[in-house]
This record gives sequence, structure tokens and C-alpha cells, in this order.
Amino acid sequence: FVCLLLFRPVAQLAERRSPKPQVGGSIPSWPATIKVTNEMLDKVKILIALAVIAAGVVGFYQFPDISILIRYGMVVGGVIAGLLIVLTSGPGQAAWKFITGSRTEIRKVVWPTRKETAQTTMIVIVMVILIGLLIWLVDTLLVKVIYDMVLGV
Repeated sequence: FVCLLLFRPVAQLAERRSPKPQVGGSIPSWPATIKVTNEMLDKVKILIALAVIAAGVVGFYQFPDISILIRYGMVVGGVIAGLLIVLTSGPGQAAWKFITGSRTEIRKVVWPTRKETAQTTMIVIVMVILIGLLIWLVDTLLVKVIYDMVLGV
């Protein structure tokens, strides 16, 4: 929502040029616009979505004598309806845009072949063994140095 100002105060009727004509504001060539966000409406939508999901879960436990498939259907239906409600909010639309962007990026990834994966795994295993042996060797030498030379035991 953009608040349109139909009447300007007398002080703004005197035209003052800004050195940057594309910049708006209270003194330059046009007044600043007030932008009202829908944050409160988004919060209400998210609360309604949570209530719908909770209603599905509560329905699952409130009707133990109904078929288990119908009870599961209540939970799944509540979750789906809640997600659809969230998708109508600003954060929900931003999340959906992020998910679709992620899918696009995943399609661009060049995945390694089975052979490359096996080779890389073997390199990692060999390096872990070598580093483990190196740490064991340094530890053994330090024990010998500390006990034999420093402590004299």
C-alpha cells in the first residue's frame, strides 16, 4: 500500500531542485512516499496456518474410535492446508522462491561419477590412517622424551 498525498503543504509548493533528480524526499522535487507493509497480515496468516495444523493433530487424538487412515488424513490434511496458507504470506512466498532457486542451482551441479567417488573415498581413508599414525608417533616420542629425559623414570 502506498499512501498518496493529494495535498502538499505550502512549503513544498515552492519548487526546489535536487542535484540528483532521481532522488525523492521531503525537500526535493517530490515528497517521500510512505510504504505500509503487510507484516501484521503475514503474522495472522502464519498463526492461522499453525492453528489449522494443530487442529489436524488434535483431531487425530480426539477421535480414537475412527479409522486410523482417516485420523492420519486429518493430520496430513491439516499440514497441507497450513502450508498452503503459509505460502500466501510474504515469508512463505520468500521461502518458496528460495526453494525453487535451490532446485535450479542443484540442477547445475556436476555430480562425480561412481569411480571418482570411490577414488576420493580411498584417498580420505588413506589420509586418515596416515595422520593417525603420525599423531601416534608424535605421542609416543613425547612420552619417551617426557618420561625418560625430563622425569628420569
